[in-house]
Amino acid sequence: MEKIKTGIASFGLSGQVFHAPFLDVHEGFELSVIAERSNNLARGAYPGVQVVRSFDDLLATDIELVVVNTPGQTHADYCRQALEAGKHVVVEKPFVPTSAEAQALIRLAEEKGLLLTVFQNRRFDGDFLTVKQILQSGELGRIVEFQSAFQRYRPDMAAARAPWREEPLPGNGITYDLCSHLSDQALALFGRPDGVWATLASQRDGSRVDDYSLMQLLYPNLTVTLRAGMIIREEGPRFAVHGTKGSYVKYGLDPQEDLLRSGKATPSRQAWAAESEAEWGILNTDAGRRKYPTVPGNYLGYYDAVYGALRDGGSAPVSHEEMLTDIRMLEAAFESHRSGCTVKI
Repeated sequence: MEKIKTGIASFGLSGQVFHAPFLDVHEGFELSVIAERSNNLARGAYPGVQVVRSFDDLLATDIELVVVNTPGQTHADYCRQALEAGKHVVVEKPFVPTSAEAQALIRLAEEKGLLLTVFQNRRFDGDFLTVKQILQSGELGRIVEFQSAFQRYRPDMAAARAPWREEPLPGNGITYDLCSHLSDQALALFGRPDGVWATLASQRDGSRVDDYSLMQLLYPNLTVTLRAGMIIREEGPRFAVHGTKGSYVKYGLDPQEDLLRSGKATPSRQAWAAESEAEWGILNTDAGRRKYPTVPGNYLGYYDAVYGALRDGGSAPVSHEEMLTDIRMLEAAFESHRSGCTVKI
């Protein structure tokens, strides 16, 4: 197996939790370089990896793939620089703040014959894989309503884990941060919607960005509702799916992030983040009401797809069309909020 030499553009939460642990254990990748501007956490966690202090220094190494996991307002520039340097690119969500930037980067990647794809790891959450499995089984019949939500209770602005996220800059706010996951999951399940209606709000005291987002994606004979908020102490379902033959309802979040944050697990090919039966969702159909086993999630699946795209001629984990459509959906949410009208995609 020819390994892909990879560099990570920053070593904050994203680098520490969502990228480095998986690149380190994946047999198809060599975690070669990490850019860490001032701290020395990377040297302690990965002593065999080269640490550099700038993005320019990262691009000057002989890596093949760059993970652009810096703040969203830097994505367009860093992706462009990486592509112009001849590097393949995995970029954190949100891809870029505008569809115009998205189109320009996609054209550049296609001209240079390089991989450019977004890190939509939530396609590899166990609950989402379970929803996908149930829909494919046909047990719910024709789907008429789909609800998906990220619900947090973090009212204290002073306790923000990443203060830069609270700045009113392009790509910040909960719509781009979390709804970019929810809209991508809906896109993966149902394709491009006809239109978007949304209402956004800043609910926390002193908030300067949107911290509540309610989006409805319009499809023929199907209602898709996406919600993300920061003042939701008593959570509703993570997923609620209703069809002509039954319903599936699931509470709680995929455990991978919490396990990695707490240092209680190391990614592997095994079901390292499997849920207990107590956490399974409920499937209710004519056949009866029962707990439905959650498919174990594993973000290694994302990097499997990246490896397949670079070495085996496979498809990227997120296509250019999907990347662009997701940004258009988020832009449409803001336009709908301003106008009070449904915005066509």
